[in-house]
Amino acid sequence: MRGGHFPANLATLANGLVGAGAIVYVLAGNPLWAMLLIVSGIGFDGLDGFLSRKSGLPPSAFGRVADSVSDAVTFGLAPATLIVVHTTQATTWSPYALPSVVIGVAFAALAIGRLVYFTFRGYKHSDFFGAPTPQAALALIALLLFFDIPSFAGTSPTVVLLGAAAIAVSMVVPLPFPKIRRGSPLRPVMIATAVATVVAILVLQFRPAGGSAFYLLALGASAVAALGILAYYLVGPFTVRAPPTADAGGGK
Repeated sequence: MRGGHFPANLATLANGLVGAGAIVYVLAGNPLWAMLLIVSGIGFDGLDGFLSRKSGLPPSAFGRVADSVSDAVTFGLAPATLIVVHTTQATTWSPYALPSVVIGVAFAALAIGRLVYFTFRGYKHSDFFGAPTPQAALALIALLLFFDIPSFAGTSPTVVLLGAAAIAVSMVVPLPFPKIRRGSPLRPVMIATAVATVVAILVLQFRPAGGSAFYLLALGASAVAALGILAYYLVGPFTVRAPPTADAGGGK
């Protein structure tokens, strides 16, 4: 087909670029925009797979490597930066500087290790073994919306760090998780989750006053996103029809 792998590779590059932009936004003190870029990276990640299949060509080794490198930036390093760097509410977070670094590094390391495995062996599996990195990134964002910025449930570094640690471990636990392919029962749920996350973050950019209609819209959208993530983590393993192979880390 015309274009070969180029359109898919372009989407892969876009994924990596928005991930790098997310890191810059965290360092610049705007974690909400960083979260939005991470979610957009999920869209580009799905697009590169769609374009690759549409090309009619067999997947290339370069494409797998480039895809994993981009995912490592967007779903590994960028979320880790959100855990480690706190330019807002710095006073609240200052006593947690060391554990933030430890858990942030662990999050990035587990995500990258998983992606390395995917590049060489995991791509052969029909489903994931352990939660995939895009879903882990979404889970972290939902956690941050409620317990860090804008703190719908109150600022709690302890909850954020414990939750981030659990999400990081979920990427390598020996549990099957489904790919969100066409026909998957969780596909509509995950699409709604991503859309709700985008809506919440966009509304929060305008800093709505607590209790206002826009604030409640952002809260409701965040709740929808959190429920969608919980559905994937709690229901997802039961939707996998055939058990994956015994090798761990078989997904992105």
